[in-house]
Amino acid sequence: MTLNKRPYKGTRDFFPKDKRQLDFLFNKMKETALSFGYEPYDGPILEEVDLYRAKSGEELINAQIYSFIDRGGREVAIRPEMTPTVARMVAQVHRETIRPIRWFTIVNLMRYERPQRGRLREHWQFNCDIFGPAEVLGEMEILQIIISLLNNFGADQSHFEILINDRRIVDFVFKKFMKLDDTTASKLYKILDRFKKEDKEIIEKLIQELSLGDQGKIFWDYVGLKSFGDLVSFLKGKECEDLIYTLNTFVNQMEDIGLLPYLKYDPTIVRGLDYYTGMVFEVFDKHPENRRALCGGGVFADLLKIFDEESLPGVGFGLGDVTLADFLISHKLMPSFELPENDLLLTFQDEKAKNIAFNLASKLRKKGLKVLTNLESIKVKKVFPLAEKKGCNFVALFGEEEINKECVQIKNLKTKEQHEIKIQNIDEIYSLIKGL
Repeated sequence: MTLNKRPYKGTRDFFPKDKRQLDFLFNKMKETALSFGYEPYDGPILEEVDLYRAKSGEELINAQIYSFIDRGGREVAIRPEMTPTVARMVAQVHRETIRPIRWFTIVNLMRYERPQRGRLREHWQFNCDIFGPAEVLGEMEILQIIISLLNNFGADQSHFEILINDRRIVDFVFKKFMKLDDTTASKLYKILDRFKKEDKEIIEKLIQELSLGDQGKIFWDYVGLKSFGDLVSFLKGKECEDLIYTLNTFVNQMEDIGLLPYLKYDPTIVRGLDYYTGMVFEVFDKHPENRRALCGGGVFADLLKIFDEESLPGVGFGLGDVTLADFLISHKLMPSFELPENDLLLTFQDEKAKNIAFNLASKLRKKGLKVLTNLESIKVKKVFPLAEKKGCNFVALFGEEEINKECVQIKNLKTKEQHEIKIQNIDEIYSLIKGL
């Protein structure tokens, strides 16, 4: 039997060029999270299925997780998301940890679904979560992190927008204003979550099947709201002053810090996962050829209760590497990673110089330089094409003359300047290469 050389469907091989791009994304993610004082964490790739069954929702459990029975008879799953794991970990330490707890991670996740543009079965995800913040302030900070991250890639409000809603408001409209029972409200939630993904005719048919009667008009009035101002007007006089106050506080504070232009109210954003309890959001690409959600998140107030712990409100988001890369490529914000990045290609043209070259390379690496050595003698005319393919900024040449003079010839490939430096002058070689 001939084995398949391709990776499992929906997963990827990361060849060096691909890994350079992935590391670029990871580095920006890490730098952004650290700049906000978030601390890195990680968890196991396997979790008990009950952890997801408790809060994530039926769709995830029934159709999307990779699960199996281990040799001890336990039902386990490859992690499909990270929020339940971070909640489990926070539940262990939150009593002894200074609040708010600010954590981030970059992990690979797996979900069994149909691979398509922007969605694979395995992907890497950047997660940031804050536990125990004051109301509104946690939401503001998480949105700041998202905006800062995309700004750090060169994106601005012309490239993306953040669609905002609040599940407390949706609950109020469905259960208090429309007076729906829990079962009907749950079905309407699922329809709302599909609102922008299906044709209008399909949505209308699904709503007709619920037999909402006169309450159907309220639903269509609600989904027709276009702005935060429209929402406030819609809610006025309906005995939900606390919801209006919280909404106005959030909007005013986001305006004060100059980020309101990134935000847009969208009544159809509810997020499919069951653990969200407050504000929810999705970041959308504005590019006409890549009009899709980049990431999403929201407020979860009761996650720790599944571990018999006190309620500890949290806010978080997850951003996948696939959608982020598509976004950057669509807007021409992704650098080229065709070539590796090395400081110096160190070569020798005489076998007698081999050990001298290797010794010099070792000393320069200890100084922090990325030094690529040629393992056998090479003619000068072949050095420069090789250096270009390996992304080297400088080349070093050792021939018979350099051995006799105890020096090395170093050429800057950008300026074409050539320097002859004594081999023992390590600091001078280092300074030349680093442009000091």
